[in-house]
Amino acid sequence: MDWYFLVKTLHIISATIVFGTGIGIANFMFFGARSRVPAERVFAARMTVKADFLFTLPSVIIQPVSGAWLIWQGGFLWNDYWLIVTYCFYLLAAICWIPVVLIQLRMKGLLERQSRGETFDAVAYAKLFRLWFTLGWPAFGGLIIIFWLMVTKPTW
Repeated sequence: MDWYFLVKTLHIISATIVFGTGIGIANFMFFGARSRVPAERVFAARMTVKADFLFTLPSVIIQPVSGAWLIWQGGFLWNDYWLIVTYCFYLLAAICWIPVVLIQLRMKGLLERQSRGETFDAVAYAKLFRLWFTLGWPAFGGLIIIFWLMVTKPTW
């Protein structure tokens, strides 16, 4: 068994899950959050949070572990410029993703309280939604750049 190609496959699959699940979650949350039906909004928020913890979180953990192993076993230099840029964009994505998860949890809580008939703070919800939406752009943009860097491994 060739461990390098097995780990590389795991790395590619986990990168695909981070990106693909992230796009799916964002789409689900975006349209669910804009629904006028409270039950749909609560469902979308619950499933978004669940999907982030079931799919995105494990893949976000696998990425740096498998990436480090591939660098070590692949004979790459840890300080190759393309790798340093990759680390920076991964850090950018993480810096955006962590608050996004917390925002999703807060939005879900607001919607669950509303579904129980409690007071709903529409202004706070709208503010959280805008911040959630805004943070998604640099995170996904950074992931696209990381994909390009992994494929091309440019030698600047």
